[in-house]
Amino acid sequence: MLRMVPLPQKGEDMSGFDVSAAYPAPMDERKLPKIRCEETWAEIRRGWERGETGASLAQRYDVGLANLWRRRASEGWRRGRPEDPAPEPVEGWDKRAQRALDAFLIRREETRLLAVKLAEAMQGGPLHEVPLWHAGFVLDWRAERLGPEVAAQDRDYMRKHAWTEEFWREDGGLRHLHMLDEITLEANREEWREDHGIPPGKAEAWP
Repeated sequence: MLRMVPLPQKGEDMSGFDVSAAYPAPMDERKLPKIRCEETWAEIRRGWERGETGASLAQRYDVGLANLWRRRASEGWRRGRPEDPAPEPVEGWDKRAQRALDAFLIRREETRLLAVKLAEAMQGGPLHEVPLWHAGFVLDWRAERLGPEVAAQDRDYMRKHAWTEEFWREDGGLRHLHMLDEITLEANREEWREDHGIPPGKAEAWP
């Protein structure tokens, strides 16, 4: 119910009269309840479940804190269990980090050297420095881009490995790359197992 405020009579002092009290704002100008879409509430829930405080989320998304708590209760929000800290290595974290960095630097240098050798061979350079496991890749690249003359020279060069004759079809064309890799691995199975520390008689199905 509206409170009626008496209007001043003619000739009375108007200085202390509150016009807003006498004429309240229309309903459409009053503060309306805050309504947020479900996507916004989903973001709020994810933030809370990640560990943010309700107060910070209420302020950021401009929602009532009491409304946030009601949502949490009705929808069953749950915070995830914090992950267990990584166990301390026997050697200590400093030595572990140093060892990891040393291994990384070695791998990086090896990768760069390999990239140089492959790039040289792919541009028509000699094949003798191409690692065995990448021979099929380089042969395939050169056959497609350097022409039939280079492809014929490559076949003559690879004849020093008897098993590489399977690289080529009866019509003289080079087989698909995945076949070249399979042939290479099958022909050099024992070398692969030795390189990867698999002793004889163990895991004989691999590769």
